[in-house]
Amino acid sequence: MKRSLIALAIVLSTAAQAAAPQLKTQAPGVFRMMLGDFEITALSDGTLDLPVDKLLKEKHPGQVAKALKQHHLGLPTETSVNAYLINTGAKLVMVDSGASGLFGPTLGRLLANLKAAGYQPEQVDEIYITHLHGDHVGGLLADGKAAFPNAVVRLDKRDADFWLSTEQMNKAPASARDFFLGAQMSTKPYVDGGRLKPFEGATELVPGVRAQPAYGHTPGHTVYVAESKGQKMLFGGDLMHVASVQFEDPTVTIAFDSDDKQAMPARKKVYAEAAAGGYWLAFTHVSFPGIGHVRAQGKGGYSWLPVNYTRLP
Repeated sequence: MKRSLIALAIVLSTAAQAAAPQLKTQAPGVFRMMLGDFEITALSDGTLDLPVDKLLKEKHPGQVAKALKQHHLGLPTETSVNAYLINTGAKLVMVDSGASGLFGPTLGRLLANLKAAGYQPEQVDEIYITHLHGDHVGGLLADGKAAFPNAVVRLDKRDADFWLSTEQMNKAPASARDFFLGAQMSTKPYVDGGRLKPFEGATELVPGVRAQPAYGHTPGHTVYVAESKGQKMLFGGDLMHVASVQFEDPTVTIAFDSDDKQAMPARKKVYAEAAAGGYWLAFTHVSFPGIGHVRAQGKGGYSWLPVNYTRLP
């Protein structure tokens, strides 16, 4: 009898363990590392499924499908949307702001991940926008108000003059109208409050962080460079979208580019300089945290070397 009770207890215990529900959630999307004296924090806004085979302008038939298969990826392709914090010790700077609700329910995680990282929106001093597409500026807004009540928003004047212009919107094709509306809606509280301050071209914004023109994806697409104690990281925005294709072949462009004849050489230039200089790159649409190095490979191609997971002192 005693043995039967023990056996029954074991069976019931095993059954209880097997019945544990699947949680189907990720840990907070936060990754942190040091860059000299600067603290860099990657924040995930979530992921977005993209029909990259229809968006990328492949050089020969089947190029995209082949590359995706080699990387064990399917279609549509799940694509990260990342933003970054640079804490210089004197300023808390954010590069891009995610999409919030502009691109559906799989995005909009940035504020929650910012708080999980130990920061509050009120602490962000400046926000540097690579360009005014919705997945980079939608997160500026929360419940119709400025999500970052004390932040100054900086971006290249070329992008502001284009996307925030009603005249330009009225001249653009209907398919582009939502890009204009998203940019204008997301930035309105900052414009109204005198906290949207465009700059022109290469500009040092705070000590150790500067803007670098990389026009083509949009009229004023800009990358940002942080440097501290001889270490360097370039935040590349939308210089690239699909790692499995555009590292191996940087000449492949995407339908979202305003001027792919500018966008492509801008991408190649950054890849070449980063490979030669050995400095860090951080991209919005590379699988989270989107930080790594590039290494020259083959004829004009590169391989992506993701950041090693690291503890902090």
